[in-house]
Amino acid sequence: MKKEEFKRHNKDKRYYDDSYKRKEHPYHRGAKTFRQGRAIIFLEIMNINRSTSKRQLNKPEFQSINQILIGELKALDMVINKFSQLFEIKEHEVLELNVRKIKKRI
Repeated sequence: MKKEEFKRHNKDKRYYDDSYKRKEHPYHRGAKTFRQGRAIIFLEIMNINRSTSKRQLNKPEFQSINQILIGELKALDMVINKFSQLFEIKEHEVLELNVRKIKKRI
């Protein structure tokens, strides 16, 4: 293939199209955004589990399993920290997702 034919052939390819930047598609939600959203939701679930364990730690009916709850809290903290580091999730991203959820409900 000659050099000029190769250039013309590449210009015709679909992935050179900038249509996703046009007004018809102002927000392109791709696979990465979807996976990141799921990761943030999982992180929220882990934080809910952590707050539940923390509340149970202070209640008198759970004093018999106090040491287990302390171990569970330490494990949850470790998993939350590692998960946040691995998926590079910042606190403001979690807040943005919550704001979007609230706006959707309204």
